[in-house]
Amino acid sequence: MTSASGRRGLSLRATLLAAFAYVLVLVIVALEVPLGSNVARRVDSEIKADAFAQAQLIATTANDDLDRPPVLQRLVEGSAPQLGGRVIVVDADGRLLADSAGPGLQGTSYVSRPEIQTSLDGETAQDTRDSSSLDESILFTAVPVIHNRRPEGAVRVTQGVDTVQEEVRNDVLALIGVGLVALLLGVGVAWVLAGFLARPPRKLAETARRVSAGDLEARASESGPREERELAAAFNEMTARLAASLEAQREFVANASHQLRTPLTGLRLRVEAAADASRSPEVSEELRAAEVEIERLTRLLNNLLALARADQEAPEGRPVDLDEVIAGAAERWRSRADARDQRLEAETRSGVEVLAATEEVGIILDNLIENAIKYSPPGSAIAIEAGRAGRFGTLTVCDEGPGLDESEAERVLERFYRGGAGAASPGTGLGLAIVRALSERWGGGTRLRNRDGAGLEAEVRLPAAGQALPSPVRDFDDSLPAAASLRRP
Repeated sequence: MTSASGRRGLSLRATLLAAFAYVLVLVIVALEVPLGSNVARRVDSEIKADAFAQAQLIATTANDDLDRPPVLQRLVEGSAPQLGGRVIVVDADGRLLADSAGPGLQGTSYVSRPEIQTSLDGETAQDTRDSSSLDESILFTAVPVIHNRRPEGAVRVTQGVDTVQEEVRNDVLALIGVGLVALLLGVGVAWVLAGFLARPPRKLAETARRVSAGDLEARASESGPREERELAAAFNEMTARLAASLEAQREFVANASHQLRTPLTGLRLRVEAAADASRSPEVSEELRAAEVEIERLTRLLNNLLALARADQEAPEGRPVDLDEVIAGAAERWRSRADARDQRLEAETRSGVEVLAATEEVGIILDNLIENAIKYSPPGSAIAIEAGRAGRFGTLTVCDEGPGLDESEAERVLERFYRGGAGAASPGTGLGLAIVRALSERWGGGTRLRNRDGAGLEAEVRLPAAGQALPSPVRDFDDSLPAAASLRRP
């Protein structure tokens, strides 16, 4: 039975998509980090070059108008919006002639400013510094105003660094946007590609489930890329061999059922006749022992044939009245229970019907009752009853035997495992394995648990008549309460 945890986890499509997205993110980051750094440097250089060019243009325009402050004032006020900063013009002594911020400071001396002094010496200056008056970092660009080949004044342009940083941020955000668009497009292409790659194994899994459900004619489509065709061909070859093997098993079961029972029955009758006709007590005793062994061999054969049938696909179930099955089984086993001084208490008023085969439900109950009789002490009671649990009908057999040790809770349902209590008594170790195999064959299951005080409770669940079970084994697991602790009392 496949656990739910075995079905969890990422699908092939999700795994491929995650891997592709991871690689794509690494590539985008590896490209955009240096590219973003280059963009920042480029924007900074462009802004500085533009500021220098504009300052040079203003200085060239103003060299003939240094004696006309109103003209200079109009010039700086018109240039400032384009530069996004403040523009001033000073004369050869460093006194303010024009200011884009307004004429209020006209005549103020700026000769103490290093960049102004540098420009009045005929050199250009461009750098950043902190402005105490503006309380921010600024970019200043100062150029001399040349008249008759001599510096007759200076032009200074100051711009807030925030303006530069904002443009850098805008460019970087645009770059990130391009990266996100590339990532989304790449993930979209990866999703389509991953779906294409995941489709063949998904179809193969669907075909495998059909085969597992009993459709041995199901075959995988041998199309697509070479690897896919090879895998489908190998799967189809395996399925064909499996179908042939199961068909051979069915033929063996059918033949063995007819061919082996008849000679065994004849042999037992001859041994019985020989024992009755023998006049030697020793010979009669040996013949009676031979009868016991023949009966044991017959029981083993029947058990093996029942297991072989359980491994085959179940036919369409028919309603089976559990009360009738219990009544028939009680009648078959009452004499055996009486011989061991045991009480067989059968409750036949449930009115529950299950979807199965009457013969196989009888085999299930026979094995449970035989187990209970074998391991219960003389004078004890064995209770048999039917009931309903959700979508399932239940058959329950309770005894007063030694119960099960916790370590044997699952193993006693395996083939040929007999457990500590059964090691000293004769048997094949197939009874409980047959019970589990036949119950699961019809979409149910088997549960064993110790009773309070002493004894074992064996419960078999089979789908109730009129109930649709899309996944019978899983529904059976979900319908069971938490497993009780199994321990020898």
